[in-house]
Amino acid sequence: MPAPLAPSTTLRLLHIDAGREWRGGQRQVFLLARGQRERGSEPLVIAQADSPLVKRLRASGMAASAMRMRGDWDLGAARRLRAHIKAWRPDIVHAHDARSHALAMVALLGLPRIPLVVTRRVAFVPRGRLKYGRRVSRFIAISQAVRNALVTGGVSEDRIDVVYSGVPAQRPEAHRDWRTELGWPPDAVICGLVGAMTSEKGTSLLEEITRQLSPTARSRCRLVLLGGRGAGLEEVSGVPCYRAGFVDAIGPAVAGLDVLWHPSAAEGLGTSVIDAMALRVPPVAFAVGGLPELIASGESGLLVPPGDVTAFASAASQLIEGTELRQALGSAGPGQAARFGVEAMVEGNEAVYRAVLAAQTSGAVRG
Repeated sequence: MPAPLAPSTTLRLLHIDAGREWRGGQRQVFLLARGQRERGSEPLVIAQADSPLVKRLRASGMAASAMRMRGDWDLGAARRLRAHIKAWRPDIVHAHDARSHALAMVALLGLPRIPLVVTRRVAFVPRGRLKYGRRVSRFIAISQAVRNALVTGGVSEDRIDVVYSGVPAQRPEAHRDWRTELGWPPDAVICGLVGAMTSEKGTSLLEEITRQLSPTARSRCRLVLLGGRGAGLEEVSGVPCYRAGFVDAIGPAVAGLDVLWHPSAAEGLGTSVIDAMALRVPPVAFAVGGLPELIASGESGLLVPPGDVTAFASAASQLIEGTELRQALGSAGPGQAARFGVEAMVEGNEAVYRAVLAAQTSGAVRG
């Protein structure tokens, strides 16, 4: 990654994100745009109509434009995006997901002097060549795992920079008391999952994981699911569970956990893990994607082989039964999480922009 550079001139930036929900990617776009504005640049974010991202940007006084983007090759959306580009006249167009990547390429046809930067957040090998050609000036990978997947897919290494996602500073003293709130016993150990409650995030494995917990761990474990749709109290293989649904004040909710379960089958990086470590909540996770770059196993959390549910349940049991182990891993979390701050993420992105613009200027001079 290029060394961070202090901005010498104001950059006009046009960000595009087609996500309909508030997930890790949208949070990163929000934090990036806010950080860039604080550093003197002028970011405009184009996001899905009625999306939480648009609402949060506008509530924070930042420039945002709502646009319906129905598919990767939605020509109507591409025309509207092109009109925004011509009106805003950005120095850089930055696409933040697969759909906005495709739409930006169409919108920029015939506008070769406007660089396109694309952030890649998933550790899957890309398919096809059209979207990964030279029209993209640089790819920003959010982890080494994502970078490696791009290289495997045919993107040359010299076109990829790694800029880790960043999370804001957390306040562990502000936390929800889940035991009191839900009437659970004082010695219960609160284990939580955070994020979209989908099978790719490991929710389909919960029954098997809880079934394989040690008897002592099963008796003490209580689950809290932070994300998805709220459905109240239920049981998962006999373990009491509370589905909280989407929680806006996620910091205090996570701070009230004792252990973070992260049984994701694939993960570009995992900002919920960073949040948990910053709040002294030790994570247990499969060693997939960028998670080994986040978690120092045995120091700030526990990693187990990908897909090994028995190993996951065993590690979870250790954390539930071992108060001293939880405290030791939790105490190391803030130091590990500090490597993934918002300021470093903003500086890393802007360093990529300036490298792209410098290369463009150099090419123009040679030409």
